[in-house]
Amino acid sequence: MYNEEDFLQLSGIQHFAFCRRQWALAYIEMQWQENVRTVEGRLLHEKAHDASIKEKRGELIIARALPVHSRELGISGECDVVEFHRAKEGIPLAGREGTYTVIPVEYKRGSPKSNDIDALQIMAQTLCLEEMLCCSIPFGYIYYGETRHREKIEFTPELRSKVKDMFVEMHKYFEQRYTPKVKRSKACNACSLKDICLPALNKNISVSDYIESRIREEKGTG
Repeated sequence: MYNEEDFLQLSGIQHFAFCRRQWALAYIEMQWQENVRTVEGRLLHEKAHDASIKEKRGELIIARALPVHSRELGISGECDVVEFHRAKEGIPLAGREGTYTVIPVEYKRGSPKSNDIDALQIMAQTLCLEEMLCCSIPFGYIYYGETRHREKIEFTPELRSKVKDMFVEMHKYFEQRYTPKVKRSKACNACSLKDICLPALNKNISVSDYIESRIREEKGTG
């Protein structure tokens, strides 16, 4: 069990899964830059996180910007949306009659991905909800702004284990204040921290060689 002062930001797992160096630069070295993708994503989340919007649709209760944490994982953050559906087999809610099942919903700006990066984040939120509410949550949804469609995410044992293992690794790096080297890929070109990270400098070349290659690129001499 972690103490509250040692909690990591839950949202960091998506950055960590994308690139461990990006996560370390943002969450350990506290360096950050915005690009179009991050701005669009932030605007979508601000709408989803508007805690002033209270919704109750029949036997459905919708909570926005719900704070969550897990002492077992040592994390804290917010869920974009959590739906409470009234059902016979569910959990009681303070001030509400009956029992409810719990379904988390995460909002993303783009479209469904071929990897599990988005699923890792909603899985982390779910592990917090399960710990806090003493319940079991079998699935949730990711709403994609580009397609305007929900994708169902099954919370499998494999996905649960992967999230837990990642947070163990993240805590280790954070305690050591360790920023890993980067493995350069095509994804580096779209990273908002590209100019801070300077992925090319992490290759086995000298600074002078790197600068000379950039000059050649700008002149178009290759």
